Amino acid sequence: MKTKLVLWGFNEKEERTLIALDLQADDSKVIMYTFQEPVATEDFSQTLMNEWRNDKEVTFPEPFQKTEQELSVSKPLLPEGYKVEREDVIQRAQTEWQFIVLSAKLNRAYESELGELQDKVSKLSDFDSGIWEELKSFWSKVQTQVRDKNLFRDHADKLRDQTNALFAQMKELRSKLDAEFKKRSAENQKEFHEKLADIEERISKGLRLQPIFDELKKLQRRFRDTKFTREDRSKVWKRLDGAFKKVKEKRFGPDANKDRSPFDRLQRRYNGLLEAIKKMERSIKRDEDELSFQKRKIERTDGQLEAQIREAKIKMIDDRIASKREKFADMVKTRSELESRLEKEKAKEERRKAEAEAKAKAKEEIAKKIEKQSKELEKESGKLQKAAEKLKDPAEKTEAKKERKEDGVVKAVSATLGEAFDDVVDTVKAVAMVVGDKFAEDFTDKSRQGTTAESEEE
Repeated sequence: MKTKLVLWGFNEKEERTLIALDLQADDSKVIMYTFQEPVATEDFSQTLMNEWRNDKEVTFPEPFQKTEQELSVSKPLLPEGYKVEREDVIQRAQTEWQFIVLSAKLNRAYESELGELQDKVSKLSDFDSGIWEELKSFWSKVQTQVRDKNLFRDHADKLRDQTNALFAQMKELRSKLDAEFKKRSAENQKEFHEKLADIEERISKGLRLQPIFDELKKLQRRFRDTKFTREDRSKVWKRLDGAFKKVKEKRFGPDANKDRSPFDRLQRRYNGLLEAIKKMERSIKRDEDELSFQKRKIERTDGQLEAQIREAKIKMIDDRIASKREKFADMVKTRSELESRLEKEKAKEERRKAEAEAKAKAKEEIAKKIEKQSKELEKESGKLQKAAEKLKDPAEKTEAKKERKEDGVVKAVSATLGEAFDDVVDTVKAVAMVVGDKFAEDFTDKSRQGTTAESEEE
């Protein structure tokens, strides 16, 4: 936020005037410089706008007038009789400058508290956990104000640097404790690795997985509460996570989480949306709780500065809640749409499964009928061959008679085989008609599914 403002206006005599406003945040005052023609030229106004407003030194030409007044929310920023072309700019500057002044006062309060901590740390010869906690508590308060944007970046950076310097001094005193902590971390790491080695061995042997999985969950809860150095924690977590993955792969297979149908993809999107809705509900709840907290605190606040900051916070929280509720409404609408699409996709999925089962059953019936007809054909062929052998005449019979008999046998065999073959053909044709109808239905459904998928993609 800028603490200087330049704009054109008019004085009490309706003379065109160049007005330059300078906020003195530490004193909660506004200094006003006014320039009139011929001093107030367009070039000079651009110089003020581009240089002076950005905190560069600019020499003011004579004559000009300088006035001071207290910054107040209830009183106008300009003296009586002055008006400007852009009233909205003045109003916005008055609101922003009030926040700047309050933030500067808050920063001075923290600087005073930090000075007391610096005196305490300078007198230490050994590490003092009480002062360490005081320092942590102080920095936690500063961080809260930084997150809430009640402190400006330059103020926050200065407080951070000074606090870090105190932390560095305390850490030097705590070096012996750090050595002990590292030793304890190494012991904890060794214990976890031994337990994980035993679990990995049981996984490789193919023992029952559910007890192993339950043991891993208990070990994970212990891991969260166990003290480690960053490096040791990383090593243990990597091995613990690997054990979980091995168990899941053994239980569900390597492709358990892969989507294989539009329904699976839609279901995953729906599940993700449900999680997002839950997070948004929690976020709105936190804001509402914060709003209630700020309203309760403002009733019991000790100082006017804190009350004013909380009033500004309440307005910002209200705006944030309104924005989140609008997004939440869109998410709920999308959830309803996805639920409708899931119902349709689920029906398609069930129909596809039923059709697949019907096709498999039809194929099985075809195979059984063909096998049955083949056996009957082989049986009839064997009977006819035996009959043909019995019908053969002795060798002394004439060649013509033999030819007539053999021709009759051939015709009989052919007729019988032809009838059997026709039965097979008729059976195959009948089954093919059934399967063909199912294939046609399947093709029509798939064509419709393709059209639907394309529509959804568009």
